[in-house]
Amino acid sequence: MPTTTSRRTLRWQAASVLEIRDEAPRVKTFRLRCEQVSEHLPGQYYVLRLTAEDGYTAQRSYSVASAPDGTAEIDLTVERLDDAEVSEFLHDVVVPGDVLELRGPVGGWFAWDGSGPALLVGGGSGQVPLAAMLRHARALGRPDLVRMLVSVRTPDDLFFGDELCGPEVRPAFTRRAPDGARRPAGRLTPDDVAPLVRDGQTAYVCGSAAFAGAAADLLAAAGVPDSRIRIEQFGPTGT
Repeated sequence: MPTTTSRRTLRWQAASVLEIRDEAPRVKTFRLRCEQVSEHLPGQYYVLRLTAEDGYTAQRSYSVASAPDGTAEIDLTVERLDDAEVSEFLHDVVVPGDVLELRGPVGGWFAWDGSGPALLVGGGSGQVPLAAMLRHARALGRPDLVRMLVSVRTPDDLFFGDELCGPEVRPAFTRRAPDGARRPAGRLTPDDVAPLVRDGQTAYVCGSAAFAGAAADLLAAAGVPDSRIRIEQFGPTGT
């Protein structure tokens, strides 16, 4: 599998929409069949382009949510953002059978090849590329390779249903925790991060700029070297 972007992945290709699933309020997953087999690594992303009849184009980058499986099918999970023309179009207009334009997979710094232990820390839509890593570890039969910490506002904001459950995953709720939860609602603390740190681990942090900065500080305080912390952050027009 590639670890960096190749010239071939920079070519635009058609992708048919096979299925659209609701993941959370304002979040949908689009199952796509590409023209060529996807050789992505978890953590990589595709650029999606929309072209209007008058030639106007708009494009955005979306992380792959699915694990690599040697097929031409991928999942892109997209949050609907207000006044964001691409995500609004995907949520409000696109239906199964439509054809979209994609380019990718792109990115190497944030990609995980499954060869070593990983600590995954995600907030909000930052769950998406980390879910691909979790799925990949499980597909390899090595769920022990990953430990995942997910920070979301409420239980309704967890993506991917029961997949983000199990001994590898610890959810942290900042606004409202579920009934009976041992951890009270609140932002991530050193007590959330420190028990998940182990030697030889690479930490992958994904979320808003504010979340990523705070999470990186917690990891550093827990003893994770800066060279072992990889960050993917997004703004109002990101994933």
